[in-house]
Order: sequence, then structure tokens, then C-alpha cells
Amino acid sequence: MVAPARGRGEDEGERCLLVRILGVDLGDRRIGLAVADTDARVAAPVDAIDRAGGADACEAVAEAARARGADAVVVGLPLLMSGVEGAQAREAREFATLLAERTGLLVHTWDERLSSVEAERLLREAGGRRKPKPGEQDAMAAALILQAYLDAHPRLP
Repeated sequence: MVAPARGRGEDEGERCLLVRILGVDLGDRRIGLAVADTDARVAAPVDAIDRAGGADACEAVAEAARARGADAVVVGLPLLMSGVEGAQAREAREFATLLAERTGLLVHTWDERLSSVEAERLLREAGGRRKPKPGEQDAMAAALILQAYLDAHPRLP
């Protein structure tokens, strides 16, 4: 789905198209979120949703997508190191399908192998000995997943 640019003027009748994409790292304890506009081509970590309390994770992500004006969503697909889909990958696919049904948005899955490990490494390097705040690593993992997706799809509008 492509939406007209938000907050931009039209130049001689031409409309600049902007797609806002929400990246999702689906974890057992938290769901990391990141956003990117396809014109900027850079994903940024934004938040994490705590899954404690039995809240509907899919509805929480759907609400985050609505709140951020997302036109599409990329959900991390936790493949096994061999590339095979295990139970967590099947859960992520089911989540992506349900999210697409609830929101009407395009929802893609993207290989997220080692994204959490890389996020931890980046945060450790950036913060020295400081331990990341709860959710910070999850949001960074979502940004890494989304950035990999954007890098692999350079022709997005």
C-alpha cells in the first residue's frame, strides 16, 4: 500500500509518495518496534511493547502501526541457523497473517537470524558498560530487521 507524502507540498501537480514501514521483532517477553520512511531509507528503533499481563500482542502491534501511520509492516522471521523454519518461525508467520487481517496492511516477514545478538553488540559498543534499558535491545533488533529489509528492496517507492 502506498500513501501520499505526509506534510509535504505538491510540486506542479506531482505527488511525492512516501511509505512508512513498521519493523517488528516478536519476542517472548517484549516486542521491539522500529520505523522507517522509504524516502529516508533508514530504520530507527522507537519502542518496545511488554507482553506481560496477557495483553493481545497482535492488537498492541496493530495499534502501534495505526499510531505511527504505517503503510506496511515487516515482522522478523526467526529461522533456525540452518535456514529451516522452527516453531518460533511458524508463530511469527501466524502473527504476521493475523496482523494483516486485523489491519488491512501489507505485512512481510524477513529473516532475523542473529538480529538480537547484533543489537546487543551494537548497544554494548555504544553504551560502554551500561546495561541496555528494558526494551532497548528489542527495539534495536526491530531496526536491524527493518534495515535489512529496506536494503534488500531499494526500489520501494
